[in-house]
Formats: sequence, structure tokens, C-alpha cells
Amino acid sequence: MLGVQERAVSSWLLVAGWVALFACSLSGCSSKKPLQHPEDHERIQRIDQAVEALREAYQEKNVSSFRSLLQPDAQLNQLQREVEADFETFDSIKLDFTIERVIIEGSDVDVYVHWQGAWKKRGEEAGVRHRGSARLQWTGHGSVLLRGVQGDLPFGMKAKQTLSESPPQFVPR
Repeated sequence: MLGVQERAVSSWLLVAGWVALFACSLSGCSSKKPLQHPEDHERIQRIDQAVEALREAYQEKNVSSFRSLLQPDAQLNQLQREVEADFETFDSIKLDFTIERVIIEGSDVDVYVHWQGAWKKRGEEAGVRHRGSARLQWTGHGSVLLRGVQGDLPFGMKAKQTLSESPPQFVPR
């Protein structure tokens, strides 16, 4: 039969063991396993970097950087024109992306993002704030290029703002 002191010591040892085990698991005491698919990991990093480069180029209003991320395509020519109109219209652009999901099928990559942003014209205090979700369609293995876009995009805010500001038109019956 254990005495009170012996039970207290054994309880403290048990607690100390659990604390040590928990601390070891947090600090990574176990050896780290090498990545099973390092080429996939590198590709995902390139995709993430491409999405971030697109966001930065738009936010910094850098036309050449934005263009360098686009694959030549008629749909993207329209996107490029809308982006350039945003650059001319807005003095300041703040944009944040949150990647929701990435789907990779061969050389095609779909990146689903949630975005929120603020666009300010010269001297305008409040500016325009919007948020939405979009699908960015990329292609490539080594270098990743934007090949298409779908959904509620943050690009082309000038056109969206113009549509929301236009008065309703009367249509006679």
C-alpha cells in the first residue's frame, strides 16, 4: 500500500511524463520524414507563388508583371484591357487572396480563391470595397501561366463600378 507522499510523487511523475511527451510532440522531437513527392511539393509552391505574383502585380499596378503571367488568349486580352483600365482609374488598389482549393489535372491547375479588395480614386476618401470568389485556371509544370478565369473576379473593377453607377433606363411598353 502506498502512502500519501508516495502517491503524490507518483502522480507528479505521471503528470511530468505527460507534459514532457506533449512538449516533445510540439517541438518535433521525432525525426522528420522526407517528402514523399518533392516534385509535387515544388509544383504547388510554384502555383502559390504565381497566384501571389498575380495579386502583387495587380495591387502594385505593374502592367508588364501582370502580362508576364498570362498565356496569350482572346479571353485574357479582354481581362488585360480591364486590368489596365483599373490601373488608369484607381490611384490605390489593395487586394487580398485566400486560396480555398487547388485541383491539379496533368498540366492544368484550377485555383479557387476568395478575395477582398479596396479601390480608391484620386482624392476619394472611402473608395470602393468588394469581395468575391473566383476560379483562376493555370497551366504548366515548370513555369505556370494563367490560361483562363471564371467567377466574380477582382479585376475589371472600373467596369463593375460604371455598371453599378449608371441610372436605370426607362423602357417604354
